[in-house]
Amino acid sequence: MSLTANLAKFTVERETVVVVGKESTGKSQLISSLTGRQAYSSNFRGTTVNCEIFTGEKNQFIDTPGILLQSDALTTSLALRTLRETETVLLVLKATQLPEDLKEMLPLVKGKRVAGVVTFWDKIPAQRQNLEAITKISQEIGIPLLPVDGRHLTDKDRLAIEDALEHAALPNDQAVIRTPWSIHPAKTLLESKYFGIVSGLFLLLVPAMLAVYCANHFADWLDPSIENLSQKLTASMASVPSPFKDILIGRYGLLTMGPLLFVWAVPTVLLYALVVGSYKASGLLDRITVALHPAMRKIGMTGRDLVRVVMGFGCNVPAVINTRCCSSATRDTTISAIAFGSACSYQFGATLAVFAAVSKPFLVAPYLLYLLVTTVIYSRIAAGKMPNSPLLILSMDKPTFLELPRPKAIWAEARGTILHFFRRAMPIFIAITVIASLLDWIGVISVISRWVQPVMTAFNLPPEASVAVVFSSIRKDAILLFTNDAGFAHLRNGQILTAVYFAGVLLPCLVTALTIAREKSAKFALVLMARQAGAAVIFALILAWGSRVLGM
Repeated sequence: MSLTANLAKFTVERETVVVVGKESTGKSQLISSLTGRQAYSSNFRGTTVNCEIFTGEKNQFIDTPGILLQSDALTTSLALRTLRETETVLLVLKATQLPEDLKEMLPLVKGKRVAGVVTFWDKIPAQRQNLEAITKISQEIGIPLLPVDGRHLTDKDRLAIEDALEHAALPNDQAVIRTPWSIHPAKTLLESKYFGIVSGLFLLLVPAMLAVYCANHFADWLDPSIENLSQKLTASMASVPSPFKDILIGRYGLLTMGPLLFVWAVPTVLLYALVVGSYKASGLLDRITVALHPAMRKIGMTGRDLVRVVMGFGCNVPAVINTRCCSSATRDTTISAIAFGSACSYQFGATLAVFAAVSKPFLVAPYLLYLLVTTVIYSRIAAGKMPNSPLLILSMDKPTFLELPRPKAIWAEARGTILHFFRRAMPIFIAITVIASLLDWIGVISVISRWVQPVMTAFNLPPEASVAVVFSSIRKDAILLFTNDAGFAHLRNGQILTAVYFAGVLLPCLVTALTIAREKSAKFALVLMARQAGAAVIFALILAWGSRVLGM
C-alpha cells in the first residue's frame, strides 16, 4: 500500500506532519516517545523505500530518514521529496550544534509551517540564560522552538509539542543564530590520530564475530533437536510423488534446507542486529564511522559505507538495502563489497561447520584474513577513479555524544534490519529452494556440476568439489556439502581453504543477487556477478597454487 493510501485513512481526524532533521538528532526516539506507539512502515510514493509512520492523537507523523547534507544519498533525496509534498513540518535539531543545524535546515523548510524541537537538551548546563537564549532564537527565526530531552519526554513536553504544532509558522531563514553555550563531547581513542582506525575496526569487527560465534554455538546446541524433527517429517513424506517430494524433502527441499535457515541464520541476524542497534542508539556507530573514514577513502568508500559492509555478516539483504544511505558516488562500490566479502550468517556458519567437521577450526583465521585482503583489493578495483575524490565526504559536523542505550531504543534501531530479513530474504529463500529442487529433480544441476568437474583441477581441487561450488553460487549454506565428501577431510590445508573460499566468493547467492537487481537493476546485477566471478577465479588460483608452493 502506498504512503498516500495509508495516510488517506487519517486525513479526516489527524494532520500529517513530516519530521525532518539531520542524522543522529534522535527523531525516531522523539516521535516514538511523543506518540507512545510503534511505527508501521509504508513506501515513499513511487518507490520501494520505506519510511516510518507514527499515529498520534492529533497528528500523523512521517519520520523521514536523516538528511545527509552535501550528499546525494537516495534516502536524503526521498526525505526532501516528502518534505516538499507536506505543509506542516516538525524540525528536530541538536542542542549541541544548534546554530549549524538551523543555518543548514531552515532553507530546506522555507515556505512550510514549522515547529522546532531541540533535542539533547540534557547536555546543556541548566542555567536561566540558556533557556532565555532558546526563547530569543525562537523569536528571531519566527517559529516555536522547544528544548527537550528526547530520551525522557514528559507529559508537559508532549503537550508543549502538540501546542507548538498548532502554532507552527513560516520560518525566517535569514536570521544569524548564536548560542551562549559551546558543548563538545569527551574524546575517546576513536578520535586519536594514531589509534582511531585500529580501535574503530576492533569495535566494528569484534562484536560482529562474537555475535556470529554465540549464534553458532546456540545453533550447535539446537541442531540435534531440529535434525531429529526434520528426519521424522522426512520419513513421513517418503510416499509423496515427485516433484513435490523433491521440493519438500529433496537435497535442497524446504524441509531439508529450511532448518538450516532457522538454526544458523536467524540467531545470527537477531544478535547482530541488536549489536548494531545498540551501537546506533548509543552514538558509538557515528564515532566509528568518522574514525574509519580516512582509511576507507583510499579504496573509494566512506566510513559510513564500511558499516553497511560489516552489516552483511548478519545478512546481505538488509545490508544491500541500507546502502540507500550511501552516496551515489560510493553505493555501487559498497554493494560490490557486500556481495563479495560480507560472509553472511549462512556462509560464515557453514564455513565454520566445515572447518569443524574436518577437525581444523584454526583455518578460520587465514580464511578471514584472505577474505579481508581480497575484498579490499576487489573494492579498490570496483571503485575505479573514486579513491580520494572530493565526492567522498562524510557530512558529520562534530563527534556524537555517547549515551547508555536503552532496550527500547536498541530495539527501535534493530527492528528494521530484522523485518527486512523476514520480509525480503525469507520469501526469496523459499522461491530459490523450490527452483533449486526442481532443477535438481530434472538433472540440470548435475549436468552443470559435471561440466565444472574438469575445471576443479586448475584450482588443485578434486572433481567432487564441483557440486558444492555450483550449489554455493545458489545458496551459501551449500558450502556444507563439502562435509558429504569423505575425502575432503584428507585434503591439505591449502586445498580446504581454496575450496571454501572459492565456493563463498565465486558469485553472490541468488537472494543477494535478486535484492541487488531490485535495488539497482538487472543489468547492474549481471555485470556485478560477471566481474565478481572473474575476480574470484583469479584470487582462488593465487590461493590454490600459492599455498601449494608454501607446502600448505
